[in-house]
Formats: sequence, C-alpha cells, structure tokens
Amino acid sequence: MLKKCLPQSLAVHGAVMNINRGNPVGHEVIVDSWPKFKAVLTRPRREVVSDDSDYYVNVYAAFYHDLNVYRTLVLDTDAVNWAQFLRIHGNQDGIYKVCRDAAAIKHVPLSATSYITYMHPNPRILPEYQLEPGFTMSSLNASHVDLLNETWNYGGNEQSRHYLASTVQHFFTTCIIDSDSQPVSWSTMDFLGAMANTYTLPSHRGKHYSAITMRALAMKVHAAGYPVYGIVALSNVHMQKIHEHRGYQKLSELYHSCIHANM
Repeated sequence: MLKKCLPQSLAVHGAVMNINRGNPVGHEVIVDSWPKFKAVLTRPRREVVSDDSDYYVNVYAAFYHDLNVYRTLVLDTDAVNWAQFLRIHGNQDGIYKVCRDAAAIKHVPLSATSYITYMHPNPRILPEYQLEPGFTMSSLNASHVDLLNETWNYGGNEQSRHYLASTVQHFFTTCIIDSDSQPVSWSTMDFLGAMANTYTLPSHRGKHYSAITMRALAMKVHAAGYPVYGIVALSNVHMQKIHEHRGYQKLSELYHSCIHANM
C-alpha cells in the first residue's frame, strides 16, 4: 500500500521494510484506521526506548493522505511521546506544519531542516570507477564506529555514537579500506531506508571514492527491494550537481527533518 504512494511515503516505506525484515531497531506502525488509513506514523516501540533524551534513535517517520487526520493523530492522541526528545521525518510539507503546531501547543522545542530528495531508478547504470592498488571494498564494523562519530557532521557525542553503532550493526554499509584494513571512505543506510552518511577522509579525496561506495551501497539497497534514495542540503549545490550528473532524479517534494529536542 505504501509502495503505491511513493515517493511521498519514502520514509515510512523504508521504516516498514526494515520492520518486515526482522525489525532490528524495534519500530512499530501507528495508523488512524485500518485497512483504509489516512495517516501513518512509524515510531520506536516504547519498551525499546532506553533514553528519552536521545533524539538520534527516537526517530519517527510520517505519511498522510489527509493532513487534518494526520494532525489529529499527532496532536490529539498518544501516537507521539511528547515527553521525550525525538525527530519526525517525511516528504510532505504538512509534516513540518504539524511539527510547528506541536511546538506551540505542546510547548516543545523544534529545529526543522528541509532537504532535497534524490532517487535513482537503476543503480546498475551509475558510473563505475576503479580503486587504486592496495585498496579494497568492504563493509563497516563495530571497530569503525568511533571514526564515523568523529567525522559525522551531526556526531561527536555518546548518543550519536550509539546511533551510528546501531546503523553499522543492523543495516547495509559499504566502505573502502586501505592496506591496514582501515576505512578511508564509506556510505551507510539509516533507520528509514535512506542512503545517509557518506564520507571520505580528506587525504583520499579527488579519487571518486564516494561515488564508488555510494554505488556499491545503492546496489545492495536496490537488490534488497528498497527504493534507492538520499537527501542533500538545500545549500549543498555541489552535491546536488553530482547527484544529477550521476542520474539521480530530483523530487519536487522536500524532505523535512523536524527535531523536537534541546540541541
């Protein structure tokens, strides 16, 4: 049902696919009614939330057919635990509008950012580049989490480290390792099925390594039946051009990330 609503349902669709594939991070689905629903939320199950202040892992995804029904679900029921710090993601403008209303009505903080969403229909046609001698493809593991946390724009704390450790443990990752088996470039998948954290160490840039890891991750994601998608900051014109050059399709709908937390 969500697949028929792509791309607007991307975040919820990704979360539900992860739920159906073993539910590694303990999410659940809330709807206003069934089987004919007008609003959907995915959220962490209450019993798996170990830290109400951890908005990295307290992540919700949202999709609606009817904005008023969605607003009622979010504001007038217990579907959202407003006693915790959390974030809500989705590809519809109403998601931000309701979060703005929630900030005023529930007296909770709000930091909202909009992104451009890019999808690729067939990663097999993405440009291929060769690795230099001494470098090989691999996947990230627990020993790499500290490096990810140090280099991630949103990292640098214990909660971000816990979140990154969970993504590395449970979801698809790709990386390029050097002769000492240390990663120099990597790409990861997040809780909502998006291709998220891509990074190359400064000393190894200019060699298309990010393109290599992103293509390898996209192939894994696509083979598992997930839509291949990621988000880019509105100000990051350079990365937007790279995505469009590689054949990614820019969606008209913005992706909204609404963080209800003291940051």
